[in-house]
Amino acid sequence: MSEKVKQKVQAALAEIKPQIQADGGDIDLVAVENGTVQVRLRGACAGCPMSMLTLKQGVERLIKARVPEIKEVVAVQ
Repeated sequence: MSEKVKQKVQAALAEIKPQIQADGGDIDLVAVENGTVQVRLRGACAGCPMSMLTLKQGVERLIKARVPEIKEVVAVQ
């Protein structure tokens, strides 16, 4: 993926980061490869049973809306 796509993904993450941080968690961009965004969930998000719902319904939905080239968002260790 181009640097421009990565920058768009970073901007989208910056939009949602305050809500995640308000709940005691955090999210970091790890990589953008072949239409897949890899993120690392930290803090309260790392062990939260609702983290996958947050990832798919919140983070992934926002990133795909802002960056149509992205097909999926996955959490990595």
